Amino acid sequence: MPNIGRGIRPGRAETRTLSRIPYGSVLTRLAHRTPQRIALICGEEAIAWGALEASANRLARAFEAQGVRPGDIVSLVLPNGIELVTSILATWKLGAVPNPLAPAMPVVELAAVLKRADPRLIVGGEGKVHANTVGSPAVLPAGYQADASWSSDPLDERIAPHERALASGGSTGLPKLILPKAEAVYDTENHSVFAKARRVAGVPGPLYHAAPFSACFQPLFAGCQVVLMKRFDARLFLAMVERHAVDRVTVVPTMMLRIMRLPPKERLAYDVSSLECVMCGGAPLPEWLMQAWIDWLGPDVMNEVFGPSERIGGTAIGGREWLEHRGSVGRPVGGARIKIVDDGGHELPPGEMGEIWMMPSTGPGTTYQYRGAEARLDTEGWESVGDMGYLDSQGYLYLGDRKSDMILSGGQNIYPAEVEAALESHPRVQSSAVIGLPDDDLGQRIHAIVEVDEQEAESSTLSLEEIRDWLGERLVGYKHPRSLECVSHSLRDEAGKLRRSRLREERLFSKPR
Repeated sequence: MPNIGRGIRPGRAETRTLSRIPYGSVLTRLAHRTPQRIALICGEEAIAWGALEASANRLARAFEAQGVRPGDIVSLVLPNGIELVTSILATWKLGAVPNPLAPAMPVVELAAVLKRADPRLIVGGEGKVHANTVGSPAVLPAGYQADASWSSDPLDERIAPHERALASGGSTGLPKLILPKAEAVYDTENHSVFAKARRVAGVPGPLYHAAPFSACFQPLFAGCQVVLMKRFDARLFLAMVERHAVDRVTVVPTMMLRIMRLPPKERLAYDVSSLECVMCGGAPLPEWLMQAWIDWLGPDVMNEVFGPSERIGGTAIGGREWLEHRGSVGRPVGGARIKIVDDGGHELPPGEMGEIWMMPSTGPGTTYQYRGAEARLDTEGWESVGDMGYLDSQGYLYLGDRKSDMILSGGQNIYPAEVEAALESHPRVQSSAVIGLPDDDLGQRIHAIVEVDEQEAESSTLSLEEIRDWLGERLVGYKHPRSLECVSHSLRDEAGKLRRSRLREERLFSKPR
């Protein structure tokens, strides 16, 4: 695999059409146009375009003094906030590649990701990553301020060879790095729904995941105001929409569930009439939950999307279309193609569940490269990241689950996401995770971990019998859990991702009943 770390490829200023602008230069143009207008809000902090440009220019020069050159990776172990956004922008201004990482990532995983990234500079992560990092990168602490001694003048234009370097969710092992093959260049002729510069985009998810990352910078580069949450909270989300008249947000099913679990009187007290577009993705969305949001906000507001971070393809569906194809994530968009394949590599007919394989519109192997893994391609160049699903006769895609998470119990294939969707329709269940544990009789038994409030978890009043009764009208019997565990802590990360492999390993070690 090609080395894409230090000195991998020079950023460059080149002859280009006016519609393609280096990411670092987009900010310069917007700051020149409306320097006093607020660009970014996070909590009680706000920064105008002019100040954001000046801060990013100073920080870029400070990064450069630490040895960062075009093509280098800069690892940013920082929480959501203006500091993180400014650091990403500063990295692009140098023609370097930002690598935002979760500050809460376990030390072993963080060390593995940093080894793969081979960054020239690490910002943040004090006391957690430096002793485990090879290559002796430069280090700056979280909260570092590039003071007025650094010039705030615009830098020469440079193009980063990759827009970003994001760590995967690690659902099948240690996280790998995913680097888009596209350069960090903004196409002014293709900025989709964010074309109106007066729009306000809300970003409740962490920028170390692909969807929130795009949901932040696509509208920002279109001149929209972006409101970033430090971390998701259902009440604060509604308050953000009301206070800033947010008109579009990108959410994951866990966020939607937590908002819908608020007392109706409290949820309906917030004015969210400004919302024009709610985009959901990142995990299978239970049908009942999508319907609840359509009932609340209307079908014209709701949208669902599906597509891996590798950008090999994707689907989309609007609320009205969804009502005619309930449970679907839509049909392929952008010229991508999808097929469903069985374990023997044979393409399956409509209605049969199998592994989802995609072909990007630009052809095989054109959208990304890994560090720490090899792409899965068939002989014709179709690619898969392990998601399961089926197509109907009209080409609409319906998701199953990750192939690696499938449970084989008593000879039956069981997809955890289906069981989790049914569990989370229970009014006392805030979230859930379903895993397979060894069973002498069945091979694997279904073990359900349900997130409830603290009092519920301590009293253990939610019983397996109650859960099985609830599921009786929703799932066939062999899909019912045979053991139950109630917890009060969050089962998913800030981006709504579930690490079933880790949950399974923890319970195998502790031998739950």
